[in-house]
Amino acid sequence: MARAQGARALMALAFETTYGTPPVSGFTRMPFASTSLGAEQPLLNSELLGYGRDPLAPIKDAVTADGDVVVPLDAEAFGFWLKAAFGTPTTTGAEAPYTHEFQSGSWTLPSMSIETGMPEVPRYAMYSGCVLDQITWQMQRSGLLTATARLVAQGETVGTSSSAGTPAALELKRFGHFNGSITRNGTALGNVVSADITYANNLDRIETIRNDGRIDGADPSIAALTGRIEVRFADQTLVTQAINGEACEMEFAYVLPSGETFTFTVHAVYLPRPRIEISGPQGVQATFDWQAARDSVVGRMCTATLVNDVETY
Repeated sequence: MARAQGARALMALAFETTYGTPPVSGFTRMPFASTSLGAEQPLLNSELLGYGRDPLAPIKDAVTADGDVVVPLDAEAFGFWLKAAFGTPTTTGAEAPYTHEFQSGSWTLPSMSIETGMPEVPRYAMYSGCVLDQITWQMQRSGLLTATARLVAQGETVGTSSSAGTPAALELKRFGHFNGSITRNGTALGNVVSADITYANNLDRIETIRNDGRIDGADPSIAALTGRIEVRFADQTLVTQAINGEACEMEFAYVLPSGETFTFTVHAVYLPRPRIEISGPQGVQATFDWQAARDSVVGRMCTATLVNDVETY
């Protein structure tokens, strides 16, 4: 009997036309580092008395399908996760390279069907009605650059053969921490040790009464864009902004030598007044847990721009 190994695991993704209904074609093979996406159904202990000390059989509770997918920040496949987070982008360009602009603030989000496969068992699990709840990543000096996408799904269907057909393959052009940069109001922000970015749709699960125990949907509510930047304390620029309660525009960007780019622009960033601690003889660092809000001039909170060879998402 073959034993399942993560090294042979597969993932395919396609956007749905109807929520909770997997499409018959149009799947794309997705690179991923790990996933906890799955469905679980807990058991409820019996509360009945009068049958002795041994309990009666438990009762099945509602089904919960959700989990995280850790994916690389790359020039092509990451656009699928950006579409899940923000909605369909505006694409420009008559030929490659194409520019895809994703904007925050959409009232509706697309749903996805995601299949994970372990061919040696075999086990192919199709998760339908997947909506992106949160996406987060970190910028630092070294290491592997990945993002974590948190998903809420409607349900899981398990089979012994794939329902995704032959998924289309994308060329993997991966961004690295070495390709990253941060600017503040158009000027390079220096002395940054690390930065965290988290965009959340704050999904509201529609938990209605159904005979299959699944949810009816997951609707986005007020979005949130938060993060943290840790800097070597060298000047008062950020502290002064925090004290004055002013907003700034911050841009987190990655550029590959081959020309592909990913730029995440936060149009109105507000900084809290931090505690400046001197913890020893080493350099002094300050941490800002920033929050973003809608910019009145641009009319939205953030814009993600991806330049690559993919014609459409």
